[in-house]
Amino acid sequence: MKQHAIASSLCGAFTLIETLVVIALLAVIVMMATPSFVAWQERDQVDARANALVSTLAYARSEALRRGARVTVCRTDAARHCLAAGQPCGNGVADWSCGWAVLAERGGTSTLLRAHGSVAAVSIAGTQTNLTFTPPAGQLIGTFRSFDIAPRAPSKATQGDKWRRCIRIAAGGRTRITDGACGAAS
Repeated sequence: MKQHAIASSLCGAFTLIETLVVIALLAVIVMMATPSFVAWQERDQVDARANALVSTLAYARSEALRRGARVTVCRTDAARHCLAAGQPCGNGVADWSCGWAVLAERGGTSTLLRAHGSVAAVSIAGTQTNLTFTPPAGQLIGTFRSFDIAPRAPSKATQGDKWRRCIRIAAGGRTRITDGACGAAS
């Protein structure tokens, strides 16, 4: 009776070799899936940053209408100070990935309404000047503008237009996001 119990318990167990084979297969699967996961994560960051910038621009436009005052969106440094055109932020980058702020102007005084911090993994290239929305229609001072958003250091897995987003801003202040680079046909 004892031998039968020992034999039946051994039949249901894994051998060391079987366990090592399963671990090796799992390691291979993880190694193959890692580049896809990293690429997915980068595309998610690009999409999140594009949506955050579009949301900020829509907010600035609506605040210009609501307040009846100029509302400006500017690139900022870590201390939330507006940067001059072409001036790099603390990490040496001179694009909008440094972060940005929304400021309402009233009587020569600017009030901070909203701010977004930096995301080093994403490049946001575009106009280097501030964006100012004016009442009564929330129009953008200047001409059409665009922002090209992409992974800062694209890998083999994240090259091409499907990893980029373009934000186009009409003179009326309305924005839209398209897939691909701003120079690509949309």
